[in-house]
Amino acid sequence: MEKIDELDRKILGIITQNARTPFKDVAEECGVSRAAIHQRVQRLIELKIITGSGYYVDPRALGYQICAYIGITLEKGSMYKEVVLELEKIAEIVECTYTLGPYSVLIKIYAKNTEHLFQLLNNKIQEISGIVATETLTALDQRILRQIPVQPSAEE
Repeated sequence: MEKIDELDRKILGIITQNARTPFKDVAEECGVSRAAIHQRVQRLIELKIITGSGYYVDPRALGYQICAYIGITLEKGSMYKEVVLELEKIAEIVECTYTLGPYSVLIKIYAKNTEHLFQLLNNKIQEISGIVATETLTALDQRILRQIPVQPSAEE
């Protein structure tokens, strides 16, 4: 990954706190022109340092009352890519990570209710070839949802 400088870090620090901060305000706080901020942000997007932007929609507002983490055990770890291709087809899965430890894969999923979760598990997830076991952990409350903080480099 390409090295980012202190101005990039300052910009990232500001926009990760509020992605809707106008570039003119970012420019003022950084002591550079609005055009410089625009160019820097575009470069950070092209380098895939900034990987997304937008609004977060609370799943509960869409009727999803259950958030669960499901640990998946695969028949063979080498089946990971094929299994993930099938998991991607399930819209309720919002995260999928290949892991070390007791599970091969850990997913985060939203369901409207317990019946919906049951259907997703039994009729979709556990039907995928290569999955030999699942363990479901239901989230009761989420207190922290944030980006990793952007700190000045250690060179300062």
